[in-house]
Amino acid sequence: MDATDTDQDKVRVDLTLLDSGELALLKEHSGIQDTEELTRHIQDVVQKAQQVMLKFTDLPAYKHVLEVGKSREDALFLDIGCGLGHDTRRAAWDGYPMENIIASDLCPEFWTLGHEMFKSTPETLPVTFIPGDVFDNNFIPDEKPFTESPNAQRPSMTSLVSSKSLAGLQGHISFIHASALFHLFGEESQRQLAKKLASLLSPVSGSMIFGIHRGSEHAEPEQRVNSGGETRFYHSVESWKRLWTGGEGQEGVFPPGSVEVEVDVRQLSIPPEDIHQLLLWSVKRV
Repeated sequence: MDATDTDQDKVRVDLTLLDSGELALLKEHSGIQDTEELTRHIQDVVQKAQQVMLKFTDLPAYKHVLEVGKSREDALFLDIGCGLGHDTRRAAWDGYPMENIIASDLCPEFWTLGHEMFKSTPETLPVTFIPGDVFDNNFIPDEKPFTESPNAQRPSMTSLVSSKSLAGLQGHISFIHASALFHLFGEESQRQLAKKLASLLSPVSGSMIFGIHRGSEHAEPEQRVNSGGETRFYHSVESWKRLWTGGEGQEGVFPPGSVEVEVDVRQLSIPPEDIHQLLLWSVKRV
């Protein structure tokens, strides 16, 4: 299926690009058997999605990230769960030094497809890509957040790629971007993920973990399960802050008073009766 913008900002959907099985699945799940009607339906939905889709650059923290990245030679930027690398490329396009950008995803095939889609190569986009599973202790060992600069010197990008691990970066990364990632997991897995990312974050004031993901007015599990059979969990603003800073008998990922958590909420209604909440958030070293 091909969905692209025309000069009039209209969406063109070509269902002939689907094989018979994919088309049959769409018809069955949508309840629309007529191909032309199905095409119009998909066009309408994609058009609405375009109008409300939040971009990486919409994140309140992004301006700060760029300013520091351009002014400090040692400010590393990690795009975790980078997928095809849209946001990685945008940061580089906006002036974040590519030699300080690291992209990572569980599936290296996505990164390869990103090169194909954007017609880039490792030479034209010389950022460091390190595939791996964030929950794997060989990839990111269990460590508490650093309160002082690490004794170990930051490894070279070449050695990082050879090690196939982010372990050498613990306590060294200035900015960690993690969008559309946390909400894929259950509540306890999200806590584990938060601890992993916290161990990577530099203790320098202004260092930050930030992103956007699905939330809820009241912290609650979602109806669907992920590929690992785990029920997804949607945080509220309050529960998301408690995850990082603690409160109500819960220990935070970071020591008390060491970070500030900011959360903006956006409401999405597609269709109108199905209201979703998006959390635009940052966890910043004080």
